[in-house]
Amino acid sequence: MKTKGNIRPFVRQFYRGNGFLFLLAMMQTLLMTAGQLMISWLLQQIIDLITGVDIGFSLGEMGMLSLGCFGVMTLAYGFAYLSKPHFIAKAIGQYKTYAFERLCEKGIGAFSGENTSLYISALSNDAATIETDYLSNLFVMIDSIVIFFGALIMMFWYDATLTLLSIALTILPLAASLLTGNLVAKAEKEVSDSNADYMSTMRDSLVGFSVIKSFRAEARICRIFAEKVRSVSDAKSLRKKMSLLVEFFSSSAGFIVQMGVFLFGAYLALSGKAVSAGSVLVFVQLLNYVVNPIGTIPRCLAERKAAKELIGKLADALSQNVRDTDNTVPCTHDHAITVRDLHFAYEQDKPILQGIDLTFETGKSYAIVGASGSGKSTLLNLLMASRTDYRGSILFDGTELRSIAPESLYDLISVVQQNVFVFNASIRDNITMFSSFPQDEVDKAIALSGLSDLLAQRGEDYLCGENGCNLSGGEKQRVSIARSLLKNARVLLADEATAALDAETSHRVTDSMLDLHGLTRIIVTHDLDRSVLSRFDEIIVLKNGRVAEQGGFDDLMAQKEYFYSLFTVSQ
Repeated sequence: MKTKGNIRPFVRQFYRGNGFLFLLAMMQTLLMTAGQLMISWLLQQIIDLITGVDIGFSLGEMGMLSLGCFGVMTLAYGFAYLSKPHFIAKAIGQYKTYAFERLCEKGIGAFSGENTSLYISALSNDAATIETDYLSNLFVMIDSIVIFFGALIMMFWYDATLTLLSIALTILPLAASLLTGNLVAKAEKEVSDSNADYMSTMRDSLVGFSVIKSFRAEARICRIFAEKVRSVSDAKSLRKKMSLLVEFFSSSAGFIVQMGVFLFGAYLALSGKAVSAGSVLVFVQLLNYVVNPIGTIPRCLAERKAAKELIGKLADALSQNVRDTDNTVPCTHDHAITVRDLHFAYEQDKPILQGIDLTFETGKSYAIVGASGSGKSTLLNLLMASRTDYRGSILFDGTELRSIAPESLYDLISVVQQNVFVFNASIRDNITMFSSFPQDEVDKAIALSGLSDLLAQRGEDYLCGENGCNLSGGEKQRVSIARSLLKNARVLLADEATAALDAETSHRVTDSMLDLHGLTRIIVTHDLDRSVLSRFDEIIVLKNGRVAEQGGFDDLMAQKEYFYSLFTVSQ
């Protein structure tokens, strides 16, 4: 499977600033291999010494050599202790961090058409698989390759005929095990996809729990959840079957080699060939060092290939919905935001906005009203550059929005939405968004947003809870307004910010936004209250994606047209 995203930057994160630890791990591999081969040689020498063969060493000298071998093995384990766990931990940490940084490069509306569970799965389940099957297996493979060739060299030194026979017997089963590795990679991707789907269902079930209960949909949701669990289980079962298939071919290779070499060795011994007991023993020992890698390396290659598919899957996802920032210019708002002949549709032949012409002057307040589906939220989303596939123009001081650098736009604009996201952190951290600000600026933002009473009661360090569960809807909206003030944005966009609040709280929150002089305030509202709407500099009335009317409250009421009807029905 070829991926659209380039996985090389992701793989480079494993080794960035990690070279010294990797070098130590390689030293450990060489020392461990040397120690293991030395043990085989020591056993051969001692057995031959016992059987009366002149080996050129005394028993005492062999004891000293054994102590030296023990020292080499101890040193090898010391290098492993200092290097491998730290290398793997740093590598996977840098991989996750880099992926998250790439995720943060997406535009503000990037997830409107994406499944966020894919990223949750990629940075949790998939990352755990990559840590095991890609990083840990890297050292397993290197260890296996080094011991394989080291043992093979010693085997040639002891008996070239038996060694050549061993190699010939492994070719077919080894090739078969390598070919089945593609099946493991495909099965691993199925597991990843199923996990992402499962996590999406679990998240939706928890977030929408109140809806499930109120519509008595528990049984239906449980059936859907069970289907997702079964899908994950089936995918994991298939992956295990494919792994067992690879393991079978690998084990077959080991069995064929071992039995073939044993039988041929027995033939040589029975034929009276000059093979010492020590040589036979060391050959058996070395044969294990050749057979085991034959079983291990194909499995590791298959698992690493599968893990590489997961890296590619994440790289593909992160390469989508990333706005091209080449040839972009800074955003300013010294004069006006101008919308000219704006057309937009989410689906072809289903227009949402049709020929919108508007001017939002600096420092003024604008209410956008209209029936459901009239295009209010879509207009606001386009002003935030959530989509660039519109026709017409959106100009900030005469500069087309498509050519404006996203970072510059986000510095200029702040957004207050109906569903304010509040982190499970202190009130202060939620206001400052984890940045440092002078205390007097924080205090000013708190006062202007109407949070003073809350802070007096609970303090700045009060934990807001998961998604602000310890705060009321009005308090969360005020936190969002305080963020905007502290950010010192020039434009405040509010999308149905008070829709979920009671009338009294809604009026107080709207008043807080209208009291923020010096900002351009564009507020989508459902609240058709005379005392509130009368405070706006201009009311923009949308109908079926078009501007039906615009003007002050009294003027629109005097015309007794569409706005008059909306207002009258709402009373």
